Amino acid sequence: MNRTNRHGIAWLTLASCLGLLTGCVDRRFVITTDPPGAIVYDEKSQPTGGSPADRQFTYYGKYRFTLIHDGYETMIVEENVRAPWYEWIGLDFFSEIVVPINLRDVRRFHYVMQPLQPVPAEAVLNQAKDMRAKGKSVGSPLPPKFPEPVQAPPPRVLPAPPPGTNLPQTGAPAPPQSATPMPPQLGAPLPR
Repeated sequence: MNRTNRHGIAWLTLASCLGLLTGCVDRRFVITTDPPGAIVYDEKSQPTGGSPADRQFTYYGKYRFTLIHDGYETMIVEENVRAPWYEWIGLDFFSEIVVPINLRDVRRFHYVMQPLQPVPAEAVLNQAKDMRAKGKSVGSPLPPKFPEPVQAPPPRVLPAPPPGTNLPQTGAPAPPQSATPMPPQLGAPLPR
């Protein structure tokens, strides 16, 4: 084996090893609350878990979280997650494919929740009275609008055939008379 072949095999081996060592970026949210244990819902209203909550994400941009805890006011927060410099367009190819190390992008968000304020009964009653007065001032509701009934055309009355003719009015030949009598039809008077 000559020297040129050995160099070619060495370069091929090095390139294949580097191809196996592709990098990636691990993106995660870590959400903590005060008090801990609040249920965290994502932008699709799917529960992520109790805080501290940990979740992977794929894209940078705006995210909305809903935090719910017994005895505390529900919080809806929006976070604009910006891409780090190594994830900018053009550089992201190298950070996710070429660089043979795993990069971690962990975003930590901490929220302080406010205790639930009791609402006095008088305030609820006053609000109900205001809403009732507003409803009365609007007026009576409109009656439901039903579609107009469709009028059927009047029935078509055919003139009676002249006495002694067996032909229908359409001009078609009359059916042949059978020798056996037909049974009486329902509702027809019986022969005597």
